[in-house]
Amino acid sequence: MEHKNRLKEIFITVLVAVTVCIIVLQFERWPGHASFPAYREMQAPSSAVTTPEPHWEDPGPYHVAYPRNYKFTMDDTPTCKSTTPFLVMMVPTAPSEAMARDTIRKTWGSEKMVLGQLVETVFILGLPQGGDAYQLQESLKRENEQHRDIIQSSFLDSYNNLTIKTMVMLEWLSKNCAKSSFALKIDSDMLLHVKNVVKLLLDPSTAKQHYMTGLVWWHSPVLRNPFNKFYMPSSVIPEPEYPPYPLGMAYIMSLDLPKKILDVSPQIKPIYIEDAYLGMCLKLLGISPTDPPETSMFLVTPQHPLSSCSLSQVIAMTTTETSQINWYWLRIQKGVQCQN
Repeated sequence: MEHKNRLKEIFITVLVAVTVCIIVLQFERWPGHASFPAYREMQAPSSAVTTPEPHWEDPGPYHVAYPRNYKFTMDDTPTCKSTTPFLVMMVPTAPSEAMARDTIRKTWGSEKMVLGQLVETVFILGLPQGGDAYQLQESLKRENEQHRDIIQSSFLDSYNNLTIKTMVMLEWLSKNCAKSSFALKIDSDMLLHVKNVVKLLLDPSTAKQHYMTGLVWWHSPVLRNPFNKFYMPSSVIPEPEYPPYPLGMAYIMSLDLPKKILDVSPQIKPIYIEDAYLGMCLKLLGISPTDPPETSMFLVTPQHPLSSCSLSQVIAMTTTETSQINWYWLRIQKGVQCQN
């Protein structure tokens, strides 16, 4: 009986070992696994001296996994490396939004020299996820080979990771663009009137340091309704209001700010609402965002079509479809002015 039990134990052990080997082989053959940062770290060549990864705690539902050891997996753009633009326009996009990137490249992102100032556009994104992640990543590589305007970091790209994307953007700006003057962060569904941006920044009254402007939200309440998309419990943010911050759709900053924000960010656990988190960092720095000279410069959900007068004054505004960006940009190129 003992002999039979022993044979049974050996058989089960061999069966388990064979099953594990099959699973490992299948995993190695699946191309999508290469998209996961943890897997790439495991596959990295070992060195003589290795530093163990720290144990990262789960950030929970209201915070994000930052800082981490994210790395730039795509970063061969010449912007801020072989050029020194006056204004760097940073456009966060999802990996799948190739059409949005192409629309921007053909419209306001195509502008390079404005009022005698060099302006350049780059797109920032994370890693694709899902069943088509491998194919999407290969498509991104081909797109970047053609345009060389994509910056990609090793976090998973998702709506809840927008704060990570924002902080990684600041890392890149701080590292590469210290000699430039200003940066503009703008969403991919926005129309941008680049000439009006540059005109504002060249104005002698515009601050050259400690400057951030956009559609500033003052006294924005912390939402306590658990059914609201932006719910935040008092255990995370006890104050009834967020510090003032420019709405994340589009804001401009002087390029001394990225490093300063990064320096204080470890003192504030990052929440998933990225623009509010920027406001929290600004407050710790003792810096307040600046209202634009006219509220009509930054428009949310405007009544379309915009009048020539409004279009002549706007800096950035939301659009509802790609064709609107094309149409408005063509109107701007023809010249628009306010008829009194």
